[in-house]
Amino acid sequence: MQVFDGIISDRGSKYAVSGAPCAGPEEAKVLIKTLCKQKKFAKATHNTWGLLLADGTPIKNDDGESGAGMVILRMLEREGLYDHLIIVTRWYGGKHLGGDRFRHVQDAVRYYLDRL
Repeated sequence: MQVFDGIISDRGSKYAVSGAPCAGPEEAKVLIKTLCKQKKFAKATHNTWGLLLADGTPIKNDDGESGAGMVILRMLEREGLYDHLIIVTRWYGGKHLGGDRFRHVQDAVRYYLDRL
């Protein structure tokens, strides 16, 4: 799994993005569990993720960050990237970001995709 930590910081919130090839929901759970074995990621406020299967089936989890999983899925679809899990991690910094949080999720996914 590739992990890019500390890529975005805004009003105290910090973001990381991670990802790996993934064939299905069970494998996604294993990959997320593996990421969360790192104490820092286990303590994150949100570990939002998206996975677009080769047959077009979308799988996502917002982990309390409403709508973020859909942002990841849309970007995977636009990129034509199937069977690849992308996780955007956020550590809440104490101030609400409003709509900027979606921009940060997009920027994090773009950061990851540009390094594939």
